Amino acid sequence: MKFLITTLLLFLSITVFSQEDVKNNFDKKEVYIEMRDGTKLFTVIYTPKDISKEKKYPILMQRTCYSIAPYGEENFKKSLGPNQYLQKDKYIYVYQDVRGRYMSEGIFTNMTPQVAHKTKKDIDESTDTNDTIDWLIKNIKNNNGKVGQYGTSYPGFYAAVGTLANHPALVASSPQAPISDVFFDDFHHNGAFMMGYFKTFPVFGVQKTKAENKAWYTDQSIKTTSKDGSIFYNEIGTLKDGVDKYYKDNFFMQEIVSHPNYDEFWQSRNLLPHLKGINHAVMTVGGWFDAEDLAGPLNIYKTIEKNNPKAKNTIVMGPFSHGGWSRENGKLYHNDIYFGDSIATYYQKNIEYKFFNHYLKEKSKEAAALPEAFMFDTGKKEWKQFATWPPKESSKLNFYFSSNGKLANEKSTTNSYSEYYSDPNKPVPSSINYAEYNGFTPRNYMSEDQRFALSRPDVVSFTTDYLTDDVTLAGEIMAKLKIATTATDADFIVKLIDIYPADEPQDKDKPNVLYANYHQMVRSEVMPARFRNSFEKPEPLTPDKTTEVNFRVQDVLHTFKKGHKIQIQIQSTWYPLIAVNSQKFIENPYQAKKEDYTKAFIKILDESHLEVDILK
Repeated sequence: MKFLITTLLLFLSITVFSQEDVKNNFDKKEVYIEMRDGTKLFTVIYTPKDISKEKKYPILMQRTCYSIAPYGEENFKKSLGPNQYLQKDKYIYVYQDVRGRYMSEGIFTNMTPQVAHKTKKDIDESTDTNDTIDWLIKNIKNNNGKVGQYGTSYPGFYAAVGTLANHPALVASSPQAPISDVFFDDFHHNGAFMMGYFKTFPVFGVQKTKAENKAWYTDQSIKTTSKDGSIFYNEIGTLKDGVDKYYKDNFFMQEIVSHPNYDEFWQSRNLLPHLKGINHAVMTVGGWFDAEDLAGPLNIYKTIEKNNPKAKNTIVMGPFSHGGWSRENGKLYHNDIYFGDSIATYYQKNIEYKFFNHYLKEKSKEAAALPEAFMFDTGKKEWKQFATWPPKESSKLNFYFSSNGKLANEKSTTNSYSEYYSDPNKPVPSSINYAEYNGFTPRNYMSEDQRFALSRPDVVSFTTDYLTDDVTLAGEIMAKLKIATTATDADFIVKLIDIYPADEPQDKDKPNVLYANYHQMVRSEVMPARFRNSFEKPEPLTPDKTTEVNFRVQDVLHTFKKGHKIQIQIQSTWYPLIAVNSQKFIENPYQAKKEDYTKAFIKILDESHLEVDILK
């Protein structure tokens, strides 16, 4: 008890010290910075009190749509910057409300389209970043002429697009959990709508009418009525019913349901084709269990690497959920799975601190002493360093789905198939953590025990024998399915699972979790068959015709240990994470009604397989 009280007092003292530290060591100023089109963006500047001609500081900036509170020059943040080590080291910290949000002027647009060939009048997030940096460099006395930027989640997108600011003072950018293409990440996965995000739309789809220092959209938030969040989703009806009831006036939801395909509206919001001409240092950060933005960090890193040979480009992927590297919880668990102690602290001190300190305070023209790829093996539970990602040492290997339920490296010679019965009225649960359905977005399902799905008639599984050696998957994954269905549409969900040994020991900190034979999900993805040939022009399936459905499952670094098994589960519903596919081809699936729901028998032919990168 004495130890617990001492620990609690220490924690409280650190928290109080941190709050007072900002006031004692920084001056705060609020300004409006005018952009090239006359729009003024509200900006807060925290300047070290000891700044002088002899002691100059670099600028570290975050642009966000999520508020830069507390507002008022007399009110100070509890902490500054991305981590406490950088705060103690002192920078000029700058925070800005982006267009149309909180105290800034303008109209808010989700994933602002990037203008490829700008005139002097064109504006986008990169021009706003450029104009802001230019003002800061010219108006903050005794800055050292160097600017860095960072942000996590939506602010990560602003940091990613900010790499295109093309300002000479910008020397370091760290997009963290960034969105890169919203048709394939965050609100959609391969065009399938993420129903688990349904309650987030007031945040992103309500315009303000005046300057606001607090959230103006809360009256449109959906109230929680039960601790069992599945009740809401089970009673909402179809997605169309839910939209009609809650979001008729929500501009973002209306944009989504009006653009079911990858048309010009979504293509214009794809950041990846624009990531060219970057010549400063970029460190992209993500979490292997980030349910919101896993694709973004991987795709942004790979695109910068391909298109920008002069950029000092680094990727970091840890065993975190969304933004988990920004906070230290001591023992790091994702759902039931323990990954180690003080992993966020290790990242902050040994990776993030080094990155910004080197480029902003040391030699910005020379590469920092960081590996190209700093990646966490979620099976061995240790950091690995690579010269490239995916590793050049990896080789391709196929895992075939045999009708006898085996997962093997050799294709079956039986020319047979596995079959399941899919009923949209009785979808496969995406999780049995019902309380989490009440959250902003679901997170724990990314590593959740999948034993609950094994006995369902609408799920098929394929499993290896117990492994006689460690098997490390390191890199990209492709699902290559050959299917046939009695219906005209279907989603295909592929789940990669690590089955623990029958004698796996218990975790004393999780006494209610049975780890023996635990079926840990390692990676998963959904693919609507309607988009199998084109995301722009969907096509129906021909009933009972063998059809190829190929799609990327996101990258992985995971060692399946000796004595474990590898399993693949395939299904066609995953609710409420993914909106139910009616299994009847409809030009706009967001308009599907209950009478459109079509039951189907679905075959997975033995030629189907998962193509993975194996590291030996």
